Amino acid sequence: MTLVQFDTVQRTPAAQAIHERYREPVANDPTEWNDTLQTLLGHRSVRAFLPAQLAEGTLETLVAAAQSAPTSSNIQAWSVVAVEDPERKARLSRIAGDQRHINEAPLFLVWVADLARAAHIAEQRGVTLEGADFTESFLLASLDAALAAQNALVAAESLGLGTVYIGALRNNPEAVAAELGLEERAYAVFGLVVGHPDPDRPAAVKPRLPQSAVLHRERYGLAGQTEAIARHDRHIAAFRVEQRLSPQSWSDLAVDRLRSVEALKGRHLLRETLARLGFQLR
Repeated sequence: MTLVQFDTVQRTPAAQAIHERYREPVANDPTEWNDTLQTLLGHRSVRAFLPAQLAEGTLETLVAAAQSAPTSSNIQAWSVVAVEDPERKARLSRIAGDQRHINEAPLFLVWVADLARAAHIAEQRGVTLEGADFTESFLLASLDAALAAQNALVAAESLGLGTVYIGALRNNPEAVAAELGLEERAYAVFGLVVGHPDPDRPAAVKPRLPQSAVLHRERYGLAGQTEAIARHDRHIAAFRVEQRLSPQSWSDLAVDRLRSVEALKGRHLLRETLARLGFQLR
């Protein structure tokens, strides 16, 4: 008979959260802890949802949290489109490669890098936005959208909801723009599925790279990362076995994702597509 060895070590909530995130200790255990940190470290991508609707006011709460994120120069160069209509969710799901959780969850938030609003104000004033055509402005809007979305994600998870980002909307930004009626100089950065996790199909906390691979003190360096990456490969292999997934190391995943143009799934054309959507990227 094969015996399964369970981890029975008694840990504080902080140490347990650290263990689940890295599957190994960090250099210094947390000396302070709170519910916000518990929510952050407990994040997991949920891809199985109950059909239950969200409580009234949840959407507005998530948007308020999103609008509380930092924004470059207070330009607030982002918008979010809340999609609840089943038929529209189904069309967006097809664009994103038929990801069924978009259809299962009651809410799909599409986060938009939005320079259209500023352009509209400028047009009303007879002003030309020369600076909007530069890569910096594109990055500003994209980063604003990402910061806002992450605030909304944390807010949703603090309420016991599940979330997962959908980057595959960038496989066909023009189709998404047409579906959502986006104006010129606005594009969908990604989507965020929000709903009640299905307890019969639970998600797990996926291990991340050890801090020694991502935390650099004073100056960046690659030399010390080899051993840390090897440990992470072992942790990911164990995680995938637990999740009944095919064996694959993190190193293989990272390389395979960038090995070929085909792996980009159409996103190698993003620059040309963005130009057609009004982003010149000078």
